[in-house]
Amino acid sequence: MRSFHIVPDERILDGSCTDVYFQRIEDVLRHEDLNPLVSMEVSAASLPAPRAVFCGLDDVLTLFEGVAVDLFALPEGSVFYAGEPVVRVTGRYTDFGRLETAMLGFLCHASGIATAAADIKALAGDLPVYSFGSRRQHPALATMIERAAWIGGVDGVSNTCAPAGLPLIGTMPHAFVMCHETPEEAWQAFAAHAPSDVPRVMLCDTFCDEKREALRAAELGCAAVRLDTPRSRRGDMRAILEEVRWELDAAGYEGVRIFLTGGVSPEDVISYRDIVDAFGVGGAIANAPVIDFSFDIVEKEGRITSKRGKRSGPKQIYELPGGGRKVLPAGQAPPAGATPLLRQYIKGGTVLAHEEPEAARKRVQEALRALQNRETA
Repeated sequence: MRSFHIVPDERILDGSCTDVYFQRIEDVLRHEDLNPLVSMEVSAASLPAPRAVFCGLDDVLTLFEGVAVDLFALPEGSVFYAGEPVVRVTGRYTDFGRLETAMLGFLCHASGIATAAADIKALAGDLPVYSFGSRRQHPALATMIERAAWIGGVDGVSNTCAPAGLPLIGTMPHAFVMCHETPEEAWQAFAAHAPSDVPRVMLCDTFCDEKREALRAAELGCAAVRLDTPRSRRGDMRAILEEVRWELDAAGYEGVRIFLTGGVSPEDVISYRDIVDAFGVGGAIANAPVIDFSFDIVEKEGRITSKRGKRSGPKQIYELPGGGRKVLPAGQAPPAGATPLLRQYIKGGTVLAHEEPEAARKRVQEALRALQNRETA
């Protein structure tokens, strides 16, 4: 039986899924009997936006469990800025060096998705935003994608491999409608046989004008109509939405909501949030740009050091009483009333705590709410 082109867990955990130069230099260091005690920090020199959301730590804790290191990190769901250290690992270099590839992969991808989800949710305000983009990535990543999107703030996810407890949202594909002779037959079958707790949201753009299909679905008792064509129709989507809303209202169906999906971008959310009742977002979340983290030595055998362009020495991030932040050398006295943000998660290879998605999600919401309050003050 053929297998999928997926790296098994054991190769990630033992570090054999890595960039080849880590294996080569590990052999060289072994021949030299050289294995220095180092502290290394993860940071991003630049970000695609003024700030980002830290995500992926829980996989990193699984990766380093049992490895003889101490690990400090921002809690998942923390907002961070360019240049700030989000993870610090201290240990003998060859004990963990080859894990860099996997660690950065966990953090770069998940943080990019969580950041995009948080940004889009902030644009949507009180309107629901659902993650529909797992099909835009390798299926082996579905759990991570939906977890990161949920932490970022989406209101539901579509993939059945999402972590347990996340609300699963989905209506119907065009293929389902086309399996029937008419859209009406499809909608009636869905209404009759879908689980009772699934909202009766009908896809209304399969064969003909969105207005016509939306009105017919409303007549059959739907709760909402889903329009899936902001990109494919090459028309004025604003005009289409306004027409559908007008005709529904004129026919007495003011309570029938409009759900927009299909290539929805942040710009679409801004453009249509006054007329749409919910958004299903795919690639704009799942295909979000990764956060370009790097992992660099900042201390060796107790002496601070760094490569060109990096600041030497282990660091701590402090949140100041007024909401500002300051990065200082670890161990230096903090400003009065400041709160240290980097916490210890691994001590001598023992994981002290794992990260729960709900706590991380709440952290994102609280941080963004505080930022918004300061910006509007």
